[in-house]
Amino acid sequence: MEHHNLIDAPLAGSEPRAYGDALLERDAKLARDGEEIVVTGNALARDVAEDPQRFSSGVSRFLQLPNGLDGEEHTKVRSLIDAYLAPDQVDHLEPEFRRIARELAADAAARGTVDSVNDLGAQYAVRAMTTWLGWPAELDDTLVAWVADNNAATRSGELARTAEVAERFDAIIRSVVEPLQEHPDDSVTSRLVHDDSLGRRLEFDEVVSVLRNWTAGDLSSMAYCIGVVLDALIEHPELQDRLRQGVSRREFGAIADEILRADSPFVSNRRVTTCPVQLDGVDLPEGQRVRIHWTAANRDPDAFADADGFDPDANASGNLVWGAGPHACPGRALSIVELQALTEELLAVAELSRAGEGERETHPVGGWASLPVRLTARG
Repeated sequence: MEHHNLIDAPLAGSEPRAYGDALLERDAKLARDGEEIVVTGNALARDVAEDPQRFSSGVSRFLQLPNGLDGEEHTKVRSLIDAYLAPDQVDHLEPEFRRIARELAADAAARGTVDSVNDLGAQYAVRAMTTWLGWPAELDDTLVAWVADNNAATRSGELARTAEVAERFDAIIRSVVEPLQEHPDDSVTSRLVHDDSLGRRLEFDEVVSVLRNWTAGDLSSMAYCIGVVLDALIEHPELQDRLRQGVSRREFGAIADEILRADSPFVSNRRVTTCPVQLDGVDLPEGQRVRIHWTAANRDPDAFADADGFDPDANASGNLVWGAGPHACPGRALSIVELQALTEELLAVAELSRAGEGERETHPVGGWASLPVRLTARG
């Protein structure tokens, strides 16, 4: 097969999974989208993600903690954040997540058909997040509406719309954080506000940045993950049977990782070169914007014999669902607890089947925009 080091392939309007597959079928591990270089190959994606000295994450003009930091500065802030997301810090949330999941599963089963992303997924993502952070339940409806607006704005690519929804979310965060500065409680949010593990408390804007990173994107991401997982369970009913038998956290995590690898809703992250770099034989200048396309990298035929297959053990070594390098997602443990609670509570009350064609998302988000699922009560 002829190897093309770099071809023009605009991202706008593309469905991330199809975009990556089309390039990888042409043996293209890199593409050019305007002024950006898009990395689709699995090995190249890992090379970029694991080399922060040459590929910096400082790509935004906005404060982004910890994603916009590099080096020692990133290590310090990442250590602070990891302390809130370690398995021993989130495992105790499972009973409350299951309570929420049971309520939503019972409601979904009674309705018979539900949109797994916009109804079930968004509701669960919001309620699980506010439970974890200790936010008022009165915010749930506001946040569910915000998730829908944020998805629509992101999909539009209109900067004015995305800025407006971002400002609305910051206002929500501020409404929660400000009272805690003078009147702390035992919530995760309050602990963050008063955290002095860096030798000082975080500045107010830093607290807002961390909470934005934990929540704004993750609300939509969790809803998309739920859509992808339920779609896979419908396509592979034997997985429904396996999960009903009861599995360990480790086994469920391996299953979820493999499902999300084949259809990753975590589409991309940006980097910028700090010096001239050669990548896959292509010379890149200092200051070159680079986008790691995780969805494509997770389907690279050079890393996975069957991108659509299901083999958690064989594919684990190449799985980049949660990223790689120092900026790998710190929230995997929390996400797996959330996903396992909802999935198992749904399967306890219903058989899952397809209730319509569904609609795929387009860049810069992935997975399903909507996915109707039929729940047939188990006798």
